[in-house]
Amino acid sequence: MALVCCLPLAAHANSLVSLQTTELTPAAASEVIRASARPAYNLGAQELGATLQPIASAEQDDARFVLAHDAAGQAVFLRRDAKTNWEPRAVPPFPLLPVAQSVGQSHVFFVSPDPAAGQLRLVAYHTITNTWAVLGTWPLVGTVETAAPSPNGFVVSTRDPAGKLHYTQAELISSKRGLKVVDYAVIATYLCVVAGIGLYFYLTGKKDPANFFVAGRRIPWWAAGLSLYATGTSAISYLAIPAKSYATNWLYLAQNVITFVGSIYVAFVIVPLVRRLNLISVYQYLEMRFHPTVRMMASLICIVQHLAGRMSVVLLLPALALSAVTGIGLTTTVLVMGVITTLYTFLGGMKAVIWTDVLQVFVMIGGALFAMTWMIHGAGGLGAVVHTALADHKTHMFDWSFDFSIPNVWTYVLLLIVGTLTWPQDQVMTQRVLSTKDDKAARSSLFMLTAIALPGSFLFFGLGTVLYAYYKAHPANLNPLLTTDQIFPQFIASDLPAGVTGLIIAGIFAASMATLSSNINSIATLVSVDFYERYAKRPTPAKSVRLAEWTTLLTGAAGTALALYLSTLDIRSLWDKFIELMALLGGGFSGIYALGMFTRRANWQGCVIGIIASIVFTVLTKFYTPLHVLMYAVVSTSACMIFGYLGSLFFPAPTQSLRGLTIFDQVKGGVPTDPAQLRAH
Repeated sequence: MALVCCLPLAAHANSLVSLQTTELTPAAASEVIRASARPAYNLGAQELGATLQPIASAEQDDARFVLAHDAAGQAVFLRRDAKTNWEPRAVPPFPLLPVAQSVGQSHVFFVSPDPAAGQLRLVAYHTITNTWAVLGTWPLVGTVETAAPSPNGFVVSTRDPAGKLHYTQAELISSKRGLKVVDYAVIATYLCVVAGIGLYFYLTGKKDPANFFVAGRRIPWWAAGLSLYATGTSAISYLAIPAKSYATNWLYLAQNVITFVGSIYVAFVIVPLVRRLNLISVYQYLEMRFHPTVRMMASLICIVQHLAGRMSVVLLLPALALSAVTGIGLTTTVLVMGVITTLYTFLGGMKAVIWTDVLQVFVMIGGALFAMTWMIHGAGGLGAVVHTALADHKTHMFDWSFDFSIPNVWTYVLLLIVGTLTWPQDQVMTQRVLSTKDDKAARSSLFMLTAIALPGSFLFFGLGTVLYAYYKAHPANLNPLLTTDQIFPQFIASDLPAGVTGLIIAGIFAASMATLSSNINSIATLVSVDFYERYAKRPTPAKSVRLAEWTTLLTGAAGTALALYLSTLDIRSLWDKFIELMALLGGGFSGIYALGMFTRRANWQGCVIGIIASIVFTVLTKFYTPLHVLMYAVVSTSACMIFGYLGSLFFPAPTQSLRGLTIFDQVKGGVPTDPAQLRAH
């Protein structure tokens, strides 16, 4: 029989964890220890050197951590991974028992006896910040006999002065912090405003395809630029980028810095080419340049990719993160974001999407700035944060090595090249450029995107660095039971005051809803333009808009329902497999844009060959090379372009006019894209 005694950690309440102790019978203790047993790791006699005696070890974060004693009997703590030899880490500040275990994604737990105070301490080492913290204490009666790992803690046996053995299980328990009334008020205000924007454009706008799909091509350049940024910054980025920077450094920021150089070429060469074709669906270009089947396949792949993958995950992953720390129900979060976003997208079309994006940028940025300011103050000021970041190399950005198994400068240069050559591939982004009034406004929207995206990238990567400095100063505030990706939500829930918490959550909602609304509207656009208007015998503008409205409702409902369904599955493995599949297909279809715009000889048969080659080479790269995942896009796009062009040489050259379809054949006037003409083609 077990007696339970809960000891809350009042001193570390910000971490939202408490230490629970349970008195066990000998039989129960043996069962817990047996169930928690892990394979032993035996260090070689000379693995640490002749002067060090290993005491305990554990694996965490793809590395081995060892507690040892040197010749003088002093404690030494060491780390080794696949790429480095043993290196010293922070020395434990307390004497530790010879037992260790990894907990969560970045902690190693130990037990520290303190006979003078009559207590035992649960001590945690944090592998990211290289710090030690006491997570809780419980009474020590007599002397410690043994200690063994148990779930999120240890089973410790002690012998009292009378000689009786006692078995105590000490484990860490996670809790959640409920939102306050003021938090709900802030979130509700934001949701009402975005719904109101949709209603406004529903009541004042015209129901025609140009308005619903490209906002009448009258969106100001600055609003289109802000919408481009909001669309590309989902809640996944809002949460994952700070988490990545917190756990590592700024290597991934280099991609944003380098690839934005390509926006200059895109603005002056590719955007005018695309705009002068008077497109609504970017896949219309593939039919004009190659063949109707290529257009249909590319459009269908895009619809499936956004509906079955991106939309549901954009809804689900932030909901999972918030529900883990705030107590907001996962289903409630998904439904609120899904229903409100679908509503304003249905009511206002592209105008509502873009103008809510503008609002959401300010909510996102404002929330991040509030959080960063609060963290800097809590970490000891800006000077302390900068000192910690520089001392621990957290702002390391550029890796000039030629090791393509890691993200380096040369990988990003190659991504810059292929990304620039294939820029029109993304309907969601291109649709915003097409919503401006002329080429000059379209170029300015891209420059606006660069002007806000670069500082925004530094903001979110900097947020992760400040999180690192904050938790290095307060390691006891960490919740070891949460994942590294939940570090920002943890801070939001445990360390921010009421009201500000609501603002940050509204920012996360804004990031999700901006991406979600863009995907919903783009899918509705593709269904109406690429399928109904292209293949219906007598399409009408009114029916096209009506179909788009129904598609908006169905798409929003399907994405929301799929997010709820995925919440019952192993979402991480499922998402990884889906991303791999989409990378195989998407890489090939992006390459055919480069074939179309930068060559006159490429034909539709070569496109098919290029797509097949792209899939083959990406699969070979994944399974038979050590290349970093970022290189997959380079490999797939390059394979499509090279083999697509070579394959085109075995078939007749294109016979249709290429006027306005390549960079060599641009015209100042627009190129007609009437559906009837395309059907005749």
